[in-house]
Amino acid sequence: MPEKGLIAKIIVRFILGLISIGAILFSTAGTLNWLEAWIYIVIQFGWSAGLTVWLWNYDPELLKDRLKFMKKSAKGWDKVLTFVSMPFYAAYLLIPGFDAVRYQWSHVPVGVKVLCFILIVASFLWITWVMKENTYLSRFVEIQEERGHKVITSGPYRFVRHPMYIGAAILLLALPVALGSLYALVPTAFALVFMIIRTVLEDKTLHKELEGYVEYAQKTKYRLIPGIW
Repeated sequence: MPEKGLIAKIIVRFILGLISIGAILFSTAGTLNWLEAWIYIVIQFGWSAGLTVWLWNYDPELLKDRLKFMKKSAKGWDKVLTFVSMPFYAAYLLIPGFDAVRYQWSHVPVGVKVLCFILIVASFLWITWVMKENTYLSRFVEIQEERGHKVITSGPYRFVRHPMYIGAAILLLALPVALGSLYALVPTAFALVFMIIRTVLEDKTLHKELEGYVEYAQKTKYRLIPGIW
């Protein structure tokens, strides 16, 4: 892709993402007077912008790959999981505005919200570390033979085989509470179930198709939670 085309695509994605998240949160809340939502948007898109600049300079191939919405090379079961889980992720974003602001069903202490915002930042830092270590970190489960896909054993991959999901899980759990919603943890639970299923299927795929992964799995025994699973 020409450089100008890639820059345009990044800018369009960024603007659309910002508008979409803002529209969902503030329309369900029925007001722009929602401090927690503004804090989240600043954190989310500040991190996204910084990560994009870093990837542009140090790993443009990963940046290009992660801009793709869907790939033909993605596993069929991965496409199915993505499609089936979409309603739960939609509810995850829609519920907080109704719950925390419009109808105020939940009450979350300020200290708990602050802690959850700290966890959100920590999750983004963790995800950045994972991306720094793994240039093959596609949004889809696939073996990138054209890029010389190999097993990554450095950084967080020393502790678990799928560290990206740790950051995603922390974000999924922390964001609704930071926004002041406990009811949004219901679709979060379903999203986490889909994440666990995907972890299992991805691990099986890597065992079968990625050279050296069996040996790596024998040394790094845990998929997601050190000492447990």
